Amino acid sequence: MKFGPVDLADAQGAVLAHSVAVTKGRLRKGRVLSGQDIAALAQAGVQEVIVARLDTTDVGENDAAAALAQAVSGQATGLDVTAPFTGRVNLLAKAAGVVELDVAALDRINSIDPMITIATVPPFQQMAAGGMVATIKIISYAVEAASLKQAVKTAGTGVIRLARTVMRSASLIITEIPGGVGDKGRQAIETRLMALNVNLSEVVVVAHERDALKSALLQTSSDMVLILTGSATSDLYDVAPEALRAAGGQVARFGMPVDPGNLLFIGDLAERPVIGLPGCARSPALNGADWVLSRVICGVPVTSADIAGMGVGGLLKEIPTRPQPRRGKARPAR
Repeated sequence: MKFGPVDLADAQGAVLAHSVAVTKGRLRKGRVLSGQDIAALAQAGVQEVIVARLDTTDVGENDAAAALAQAVSGQATGLDVTAPFTGRVNLLAKAAGVVELDVAALDRINSIDPMITIATVPPFQQMAAGGMVATIKIISYAVEAASLKQAVKTAGTGVIRLARTVMRSASLIITEIPGGVGDKGRQAIETRLMALNVNLSEVVVVAHERDALKSALLQTSSDMVLILTGSATSDLYDVAPEALRAAGGQVARFGMPVDPGNLLFIGDLAERPVIGLPGCARSPALNGADWVLSRVICGVPVTSADIAGMGVGGLLKEIPTRPQPRRGKARPAR
């Protein structure tokens, strides 16, 4: 691609690099100059314009962005692909869900040519319908066809997809202790579920005792079960994990390196996921439980190793209601 100033008489068919005022309005940058545009510029007294002129080995920005967008989204039915404009195409979520990315492939694509860029939300970001998942932008009017071909090949059958809701109903079991907070947090949890189109089919309140919780677990019939204990689960063999085992289920992991959200556990009962929520889930503020809950609801596997990998970036915003603030007085350097 050739870029720079040219005489107006030689500018037809080139791409205008900067917006220019004419007698009636403006010609916007990125416009392919027509004979009529040249006449309008001449009438405005313009003698020279800065343009980009594509070589035979170049692909125009809109065509390139459209081709790459189709490649990275593959056959994903959960994404809408917008029409290209000034070298940009956006990928939008068709419905609520969780974003899955092939990070290594995206890094390779972004390393092929500085003119080819893909920006995305973080991996496993929860999305609402219409939310922007990614934007593909060709930086400067055109890109070499060889670079575009390599990028499309690297994308393979798709490197960006939206995992949509597979769980349709959830049961919430709340355990009570004398003088506890009761069912506080029910609304915050129901709101989380609604955002992913999951129906809170039942809420059961029982005593904070192993056998009472075991009985409640065995009576649930929804797609997944959430447990919110009146007293925080503080050990792998505390009341809630023990009740799950007594009911015939298993605990896959207790504890996560996300704060707030450390005291979460996850397991299953009769092939249904069971999540023991940390106390911070009573608040609508983002916490580690949100990261696990959204993935499980959308059918994305969450292993113990997956949770262990959430630590980097897992220090979330401090909340003023925390009884023991994480921020203490700074100690003088020695």
